[in-house]
Amino acid sequence: MIRLTNLADYAVVIMSVFARDTDARFNAADMAEKTGVPQATVAKLLSALAKSQLLTSHRGVSGGFTLSKPADDITMADIIEAVDGPIALTNCIEHAPGDCNMESFCTMRPHWQAINGAVKTALGQVTLGEVAAPQLPPFAQEIQSADLKK
Repeated sequence: MIRLTNLADYAVVIMSVFARDTDARFNAADMAEKTGVPQATVAKLLSALAKSQLLTSHRGVSGGFTLSKPADDITMADIIEAVDGPIALTNCIEHAPGDCNMESFCTMRPHWQAINGAVKTALGQVTLGEVAAPQLPPFAQEIQSADLKK
């Protein structure tokens, strides 16, 4: 089973709050209260998201964080990579050549690269704006409709 880390999941939740209220500035305490994510975890994620230039930090009395760009310009791939690093389904995709002792005779590596690319492309096509919308985004409506027909 392929799963996102809890941190990536929490980052999407946090970024969705920012996308729904673009005029507000949130600090770690505010965001922890809104999401139920522990404040220490929120602080860590806000820092990582700001470092990846998805959030902008504002100092001062009315400080906090805001989105660095419109929600429709931020993808799920952007958020996941900001928190977890490059999207890699297997170790041989993530690590440099020579890290696997089976590399010289592995017939699966090229296939894993194609699969990994497809997953990354798919995540890159889903925007924060779509995920933060009150209704299901078009891709999810299609999946839900297909599931209902089964």
